[in-house]
Amino acid sequence: MGKYMRTLKTLREIALEHSNVEQPDLASMARELGRVVHQDSQALAKRLTPLRNRQHGFERWLLAERSKPAISVLVMAWPPNHLTPVHDHAGLWGLEVTLLGALEVQSYARDPVSGTLRMQGRDWLGPGDGTWFEGDENHAHRCRNLSNHDMALTLHVYGGDLTQFFAYEQVEPTGQWTSRLQRSTIAGRLQT
Repeated sequence: MGKYMRTLKTLREIALEHSNVEQPDLASMARELGRVVHQDSQALAKRLTPLRNRQHGFERWLLAERSKPAISVLVMAWPPNHLTPVHDHAGLWGLEVTLLGALEVQSYARDPVSGTLRMQGRDWLGPGDGTWFEGDENHAHRCRNLSNHDMALTLHVYGGDLTQFFAYEQVEPTGQWTSRLQRSTIAGRLQT
């Protein structure tokens, strides 16, 4: 097994090991995942070249899943300039680490009574950088590939299977937020 395959397997194992409890230490998991991405960036780039060269738009690839405690580990492919709608994660905790490229993540807090969303902050993530959120039904965010030309790839770890979520849109001229139930799809399973 080449080093490029071991790197992806190592990332999967770190995510599974750190999530052996209902509420893992997400900062610790992000640091360890980021260390591996920084240390093995060339091997990782080689392993993920087929995903990076695909021209199929935004895709989600399953790397691992477990039911107790619940976890899913995915690699996501972000076409140049791809921007997600503001969306929630159905109350799951989650962590995102950039593998290749650069991503912007805007975080929002949703008022549980009015449904109004208020931007709380913005993170810019390069290879090995991570951000995370606790299992909060009022957390939402929007992600964007910062490159005009290159595909970005990210690793996502969720405290369960994110099969459906809400996407939010601000309606003009009132500024009110509306929500739509969305279903997530998996393009395939990555072998390590």
